[in-house]
Amino acid sequence: MNDTPGWASPGSAPSDGQEPGASHPADSADRPGGTQPADQPAANPQGPGTKWSEEQPPPAPWSAPAGPRNPAQSPPPPPPGPGWGTRPPGGPGPAGPGGHAGHSGYGPPGGYGTPGGHGGHGGHGGYNGWGAGWGGPPPAVKPGVIPLRPLGVGEILDGAVSTMRAHWRTVLGISLTVAVVIEVVVVLVQGLFLDDSASTAALSDPYATMDEKWRVMADVVLDAGVVFLIALVGSITATALLTTVTSRAVIGRPVTTGQAWRDARPQVPRLFGLVFFLMLTAVAIVVVGALPGVLVGGDAGDGLSALGVLAALVVVAWLLTRFSLASPALMLEKQSIKKALARSAKLVRGSWWRVFGIQLLSMILANLIATIVVVPFALLGAALGEGGISAFTQGDTDLGWSYLVVTGIGSVIGSMITLPITAGVTALLYIDLRIRREALDLDLAEAAGIQGYGTPSPVTPPRS
Repeated sequence: MNDTPGWASPGSAPSDGQEPGASHPADSADRPGGTQPADQPAANPQGPGTKWSEEQPPPAPWSAPAGPRNPAQSPPPPPPGPGWGTRPPGGPGPAGPGGHAGHSGYGPPGGYGTPGGHGGHGGHGGYNGWGAGWGGPPPAVKPGVIPLRPLGVGEILDGAVSTMRAHWRTVLGISLTVAVVIEVVVVLVQGLFLDDSASTAALSDPYATMDEKWRVMADVVLDAGVVFLIALVGSITATALLTTVTSRAVIGRPVTTGQAWRDARPQVPRLFGLVFFLMLTAVAIVVVGALPGVLVGGDAGDGLSALGVLAALVVVAWLLTRFSLASPALMLEKQSIKKALARSAKLVRGSWWRVFGIQLLSMILANLIATIVVVPFALLGAALGEGGISAFTQGDTDLGWSYLVVTGIGSVIGSMITLPITAGVTALLYIDLRIRREALDLDLAEAAGIQGYGTPSPVTPPRS
C-alpha cells in the first residue's frame, strides 16, 4: 500500500510490503561456510525451513484468517481522514482511521467483507457498500456563508440570513439607504400629488353609482401603481448591490458598499431593462387573456374574461419562475438581457417546481416579516390621525402627514430585513443550480484560495 498522506493509517507497512526495520536474513547455505553473522540469532531447528525469517509479527495484533486468502490481491486503501468510519468491535489493529480487515476495521476478522472472503468492505459486496462503519462523505469546505456543495432549502435561507450577519454593515447600509430614499419619495408623492381625499367607503356603499365606484377604484389603482413603481426602482437597485455582496460572502471575501456599487454599476441599467421587460410581458399576457371576454361582453364575456385571466396568471407564474434567475445571471456573469434570460431558462429547466417553491417560500417569509413590522406602525399612524383608528378602518378619513410619516418609518424597518432576504435567496439559488449543473464549486474554491479542492482521490465514495 502506498504511504500516501491522508490515506495510510498510522503504523501501516511501507509500499514494498516489509515491516519497518525488518532484517533480511539470507539462507545459511548462501553464506560462505554456511555460517550466520554474530549479530543474527541462531536459526530455529524446528522451524518450517531455512527460508523463513525469525522476525515474525507479534501474535497479539493479528487474527487468524477464516478462509483462504489470495496473496496476490492487495486490499484497497482506506478512506481519507478521521470520521470516515469506525473500527467494528473485536477488530484488533492499530489506532487511527483506516487499516485492513482483520487489522483495524474494514470488516470482521477473516476477510474484506463477509467471513472468509473478499466480497466487499464490512459485509457488502464490491465497492458500492463501503461497509457498515462508513459514516458518509466528509464535510464540504465552507469558506463563506454556505458549504461548497448542492444546497438544501434550509441552507439557502440560512445563507441569506448569514450574509446579513457576516456583512451587516454593508448589507444594512445598502438596505437602509435604499429604503429611506424609497419612503421619502413615496411620502412626498402621496402627500403632495396623489388624491387621497376620495373615500373608499363608496366601494361598499350599495347606493353609490357605478361611476363613483370606478373613480374610487381608479384612484386606488393609480396610488398603488405609483407607489409600486417607486418601490420597484429601489428594489432593483438594492438587488443589484446585494447580489454582489452575496457572491463575495459565498467565498468569504469582505466587500464594502462602495466596492459593491462599483462592481454593480455597469449592469444596473440592464437590470432595469430586464425587470421592466418582464413586467410588460406579464401585463401583456394578462391583457391577451382577458381580451376575448371583453370582446364578447355580457355575462358570458365576464366568465370568459375570468377564465382567460386565470389562465394568463398561470402562464405568467411559469414565465416569471423560468426567468427568475436572470437577475443574478445578468449581474454576476455580466450578461446582456437576452443572454441572461437564456441562462435562467437553462438553469431552471428540470427544476421548475423546486425554484418556484423556494421563491414562493422566501416571498411569504419576507411579506410576513414586513407585515409584522408595518402593522403596528400603521395602527399608530391611524391613531394619530383625524378620527382615530375607527375612522381609518371605515375609510372615511383623509391620510394625514402623521400617518404617512409613521407608516414610512415602519416600511423602512421592514425593508431593511426583507430586501437582503429576497435578494440573497435568489442569488444563492442561482449559485446552487450552477453547482449542481456546472460544478461551480470548483471555481468558487479556487476564488476562495482553497488548495487541492476537487483533486481526485484514490477511492471516490459513490454519490447518492
